[in-house]
Amino acid sequence: MTDKTPCQLRERDDIVLRVAHLSVNFAVGKQTVQAVTDVSFDVARGETLGLVGESGCGKSTIGRAIMQLPPPSAGAVIFRDQDMTVLSGEALRQTRTGLQMIFQDPVSSLNPRRRVRDIIAEGLTIWGRDNSAARVEEVMSAVGLDAASAGDRRPHQFSGGQCQRICIARSLALDPDVLICDEPVSALDVSVQAQILNLLEDMKARYHLTMVFIAHNLAVVKNISDRVAVMYLGKLCEIGNTEAIYSKPVHPYTRALLASIPDADPLAREQALLDEEPLLQGELPSPADPPSGCRFRTRCPYAQERCAREEPFMQAAGDDHFVACHFPLL
Repeated sequence: MTDKTPCQLRERDDIVLRVAHLSVNFAVGKQTVQAVTDVSFDVARGETLGLVGESGCGKSTIGRAIMQLPPPSAGAVIFRDQDMTVLSGEALRQTRTGLQMIFQDPVSSLNPRRRVRDIIAEGLTIWGRDNSAARVEEVMSAVGLDAASAGDRRPHQFSGGQCQRICIARSLALDPDVLICDEPVSALDVSVQAQILNLLEDMKARYHLTMVFIAHNLAVVKNISDRVAVMYLGKLCEIGNTEAIYSKPVHPYTRALLASIPDADPLAREQALLDEEPLLQGELPSPADPPSGCRFRTRCPYAQERCAREEPFMQAAGDDHFVACHFPLL
């Protein structure tokens, strides 16, 4: 680690995944899009980290960069005490088996020409694992699929929720340590979302998984996460345990996100609108030309001159609670 390791990286012996100063840039024509800039976090064994923010803030890019798909432009991804960004070839392939990813669109992430049994067994076949047939039946049963009736069918014969179960089974086949879930329920009906979330929780307990759960639905993240990291325009603006983030948000952007969650009680919602201070203004800036200083300042009702001059860095806002803001809502 470098001397400027941010305070939100914890000194613990059970840290499974550590991301330090991660940046991902993409060349688009003559411009460079800063999709992710200097993001740092860690995940302890058995923990679920929720990564939230608006569409386009860089959440999915971080998930793919952890998997080295593609490798990040800068920074380190420490998994099993190895920096994956310096690995290549066979060493990277071997290490990456301990990380598996569930993608946002379950249908398009499955090969339509292959049978379900072969899709789930592909990783086992590549690595020459013994008893692959038994392992396929085990993980299919674990996710609620009957191997006898479903194994020889193809993805187009299943619903979206069933396809996501196939994706989960495929990710579990190689017995990974870390599961990266890239908005795994956003493409599903609301009635199916709860089933998949419950399934992920069951699989986490059964297979002793550590999870990074990427989503834009804060209500979903609250129910499944132990810690929550909030992103805005490629930067991490707040991170902490779930209770602290949802009960006492200290970054104006986090507060705005939480205020956007629909309330089932119309009277309470009406009163909240009457009492509400201005939260967001303006439009989301382009990641190809982010604002100077604090990236949120162009939409922040509390922005001052300092916010345009100086970039805010992480500071403690409580026990296991950190915020990058010059004027946090303490």
